[in-house]
Amino acid sequence: MYNIKRLLHVKGKKHVSATEVDLSWDSFNKGDVFLLDLGKVLIQWNGPSCNIAEKSRGMALARSIRDGGERRGELKEPTRDEKADEVQKANVRLYHVYENGKDLVVQEIATRPLTQDLLRHEDCHILDQGGFKIYVWRGKDSSKEERKAAFGRAVGFIQAKGYSPTTNVEVVNDGAESAMFKQLFKRWTERGETQGLGRTYSIGKIAKVDQVKFDCAQLHARPELAAEQRMADDASGNVEVWRIENLEMAPVEPKTYGQFYGGDCYLVLYTYMKSNRPNYIIYMWLGRHASVDEITACAFNAVELDRKHGDEPVQVRVTMGKEPRHFLAIFQGNLIIYEGGTSRAQKSEPEPAVRLFQVRGTGEFNTKTIEVPARASSLNSNDVFLLKTNQVCYLWCGKGCSGDEREMAKTVADIISKRDKQTVLEGQEPAEFWLALGGKAPYASDKRFQEPAPHYQPRLFECSNQTGQFIMTEIVDFCQDDLDEDDVMLLDTWDEIFLWVGKAANNYEKSESVSAASEYLKTHPAGRDLATPIIMVKQGHEPLNFTGWFAAWDPYKWSDGKSYEELKTSLGDVLAISEITVDLKNANLHSNKTNSNPIPKQTPNPASSGPKQSPQTHQPQPSSNGDNGIICSNNNTPALETLGNDAYPRELLINKAMDDLPEGVDPTKKEYYLSDADFCDIFGKTKEEFYQMPKWKQQNEKKQFGLF
Repeated sequence: MYNIKRLLHVKGKKHVSATEVDLSWDSFNKGDVFLLDLGKVLIQWNGPSCNIAEKSRGMALARSIRDGGERRGELKEPTRDEKADEVQKANVRLYHVYENGKDLVVQEIATRPLTQDLLRHEDCHILDQGGFKIYVWRGKDSSKEERKAAFGRAVGFIQAKGYSPTTNVEVVNDGAESAMFKQLFKRWTERGETQGLGRTYSIGKIAKVDQVKFDCAQLHARPELAAEQRMADDASGNVEVWRIENLEMAPVEPKTYGQFYGGDCYLVLYTYMKSNRPNYIIYMWLGRHASVDEITACAFNAVELDRKHGDEPVQVRVTMGKEPRHFLAIFQGNLIIYEGGTSRAQKSEPEPAVRLFQVRGTGEFNTKTIEVPARASSLNSNDVFLLKTNQVCYLWCGKGCSGDEREMAKTVADIISKRDKQTVLEGQEPAEFWLALGGKAPYASDKRFQEPAPHYQPRLFECSNQTGQFIMTEIVDFCQDDLDEDDVMLLDTWDEIFLWVGKAANNYEKSESVSAASEYLKTHPAGRDLATPIIMVKQGHEPLNFTGWFAAWDPYKWSDGKSYEELKTSLGDVLAISEITVDLKNANLHSNKTNSNPIPKQTPNPASSGPKQSPQTHQPQPSSNGDNGIICSNNNTPALETLGNDAYPRELLINKAMDDLPEGVDPTKKEYYLSDADFCDIFGKTKEEFYQMPKWKQQNEKKQFGLF
């Protein structure tokens, strides 16, 4: 059709859309792209503040780009994008839908936070997400008639509610719910789902909690495990602790590391090695009874500490009582949290004569000791408690505690009290024990049953203010490529919120993203825990517990933040590099020499060498393109047969993560660094035979022998 006159408004960043607007100069603004469609002529008009994505989308929509049209008057400032109404999205309501005679009955049964057990398998339900989206859930035991009529019922529901006829409707089948549907519930557990380290949850079966010891040696080899277990490393790094005192950082005595008081705020700097360079995590621990000024000062000092370490550290905001697992691990089982008070030298209040502590954990990676009210009702038969008095320290062992828990409690008891220790078994308490607690009282004595861990898919959001207003846009089916260097990205893994800061993100986005993360938790339809840790990570310095959420993470993607020119300069004085010439007819790839200049033996570089090939298919060429004489020649690398001392023992290569490999080893070609004898022993063939195989067969064998 050519009899057309319309104006298309092209707007967005990652998700660009084109919308028809009034064919008027008043519709234009400085921040976007506009397409004037005149039938046989398409004109693309780029506002001075539009982004590259909008330009590209405009080019895709327009077959030709032309300038034209009469322009009068001053242009308006960029229009502000409509911010998604998070409060509306948080307003979820669940309805039971059934027929009563000829009438369709829609009965509201629950509002947020919703739980999975509200869905009845013999019925159909409608979940209304504030009019933003309508879900129709069809129970597996509902009748065929009900399931067939589900969509029609949703349409009738939309009409009855007065919603727009374009409201999105998703039909969800029982047992095949979408990730977005599950996110609207407080808990969601799959039938037969494996939890943690091999535990399986079956509906109708209840088991006591089994504390499984965690093998940190698997972390680097399996980043997805690091993400699942919320562990950045094996917690063997260096720890430094400061207390916020007079709004400044005051060093804490190392012998008291791990002891935190509810009236204080602390900064913890954790340093660990990764790829032969230091990496940092800054924990901001905020006491429940700390003042607002101290909490603010803690955040300010964290920024200063971050700057001192090159703006590289990961920052983690920790609310008292919600300490992440890695935080527990770095104190090696000696994390003790006092309800109130301070660790400062000038304490304003005397220490209570009687204190009660609950110890939970089976080893140095998961043990936490928390002060609880010193009364009998605080006890629990599943745990070990420490009752500290002026005369003695009781180790009260509940009937349901394990031997590992008792051993960890003994270690903590020596820190809490210097008095004599007395072990007391539940049911055999002396009178003095109950007297110290103010007398006997009922307490929790039932077995603690395993609560199935909720299973939710992680979600990624782009946080940007490029369009004039700070907005969060969800990226579905995300991967590492979706991390935009110009923005801040929010990764929601349910138990933690990550804020990934791109190198080119502006200060407003950085500061606003923190409050946006808090608001995101407040308005989440599932009624999220507001104390969920918020973790800030920097581009190029991502920890394992972040990268493990991505299917395939390329650690070299951003080249440590260097540009192409910087990388080229880092090679050295390129003008001093002499050009290498090779006699193409007589080149001998089995030798360490070319026909001209000898090449010294050096560490293999599979990235530029690869498997041995015939001279006809693998000949280097001198540089003649003016690129400072830099060329890539496979003759710079010793032939495979002459690796000699450059080969590594197999135990340094097999089942080793990138960070654990010897320096200079290409993690994508670990097999190349095996000696000829080891290679034949492992693969049952020579290297030459191996590299003649199809690539997919090579990969399969490398996976089989732990060299992938």
